[in-house]
Amino acid sequence: MITIDRLRKYYAEDAVFVTEHASLRFRQKGIKAKDIRVVVSNGEIIEQYPDNYPYPSCLIYGKDSQNRVVHVCMSDEGSSSRIITAYYPDPNKWSEDLKVRR
Repeated sequence: MITIDRLRKYYAEDAVFVTEHASLRFRQKGIKAKDIRVVVSNGEIIEQYPDNYPYPSCLIYGKDSQNRVVHVCMSDEGSSSRIITAYYPDPNKWSEDLKVRR
């Protein structure tokens, strides 16, 4: 199981990577890389995906520097992590607190 502390450790070790595709997608949505780091620093894991290929991943709920809820999907690759995607959750697809899928 992935822990938020482990993902924070990867950030502290400068071992979090972003693919060009993921970077383009979250920038299109108006989310900055620094905001993703803020979300991880104050967030919580709300879903685990242990069977994702090629690495397990999880979904993090947190707030960015402007106090907006952001979901960030990250992998755990053993000694590093990768940002898979980040987005503002659609309230029609999530519970009122934006932590549980409808």
